[in-house]
Amino acid sequence: MSRLQAMELFVSAVREGSFSAAGRRAGLSPASVSRQVAALETALNIQLLNRTSRTLVLTEAGREYLARLDPILQNIAEAEAAASALQTTPRGTLRVHSRLMFGMRVVAPLIPAFQDRYPELRVELRLAEHPARLAEEEIDIDLRIGAPPDAQLMQRRLLRSERVLVASPAYLSRMPPVAAPRDLLAQRCLAYWLGPEDVVWRFLAAGGMEELRIAAHFASNNGEVLRQMAIAGHGIALLDDYTVREELESGRLERLLPAVRVTNTGFDLGIYAVFRQTSLLPAKTRVFLDFLVESLPGLIGHGSAR
Repeated sequence: MSRLQAMELFVSAVREGSFSAAGRRAGLSPASVSRQVAALETALNIQLLNRTSRTLVLTEAGREYLARLDPILQNIAEAEAAASALQTTPRGTLRVHSRLMFGMRVVAPLIPAFQDRYPELRVELRLAEHPARLAEEEIDIDLRIGAPPDAQLMQRRLLRSERVLVASPAYLSRMPPVAAPRDLLAQRCLAYWLGPEDVVWRFLAAGGMEELRIAAHFASNNGEVLRQMAIAGHGIALLDDYTVREELESGRLERLLPAVRVTNTGFDLGIYAVFRQTSLLPAKTRVFLDFLVESLPGLIGHGSAR
């Protein structure tokens, strides 16, 4: 038994919740993982886990062992990353996590050029609406909207962005004009669903901030659905500017109230790359960050305003 591998499998089994999941991550059978963890317990002469048919539960000794083991394994990982970072050609697997719309409409189109430049890097792009748990999910870079509140995470702002009100020319041609935020109360609004609470859009202009409770004609928790509904002439949507750049440039959508900042959450909407704090950034992470900074300028554009 490799003591280090057994330690890693124990930590993975606890995080994943089962020997099966830990085995899939390590490329081993559940029985092999179970045997190695059992051998580790024998070597330590302590029981680390209480096993049932469905769950793994840490014993008191297991919790203490995990708390001391985790930073040791992190130090080993950083030592290996430091050695890897000395390589001139990045290798291995780069795991990137992103919000759905930013990942689909901005990041995914960039991946082919990135992998052409670094052919020995395998990229995993995972998309979800919630922030990633970087350590637990082994994510190298999480692309988020807004600065992360966790001071233990490192961050790099990639670009500024804003939310914009958009609608199709066909919709605008048959509805009253929108000259001020309150004019939206007489419109068909397409809202991002954030939960059962009322939909509130916030507007910031020279006269200060104004909040409006919007009676949404349609709501969805997916920005791509809202974009398609707006293009189809179904109403006015509030979307991140990078998601509708092409439609604004082509005229399929028009922007409303361009002199007013608008949001349904906060106004700090920059796109940030978030990654684990380390004394030496792995080469694969560093080159991807540099590639994004190089590639993203100019992606955010605006079409005609109304």
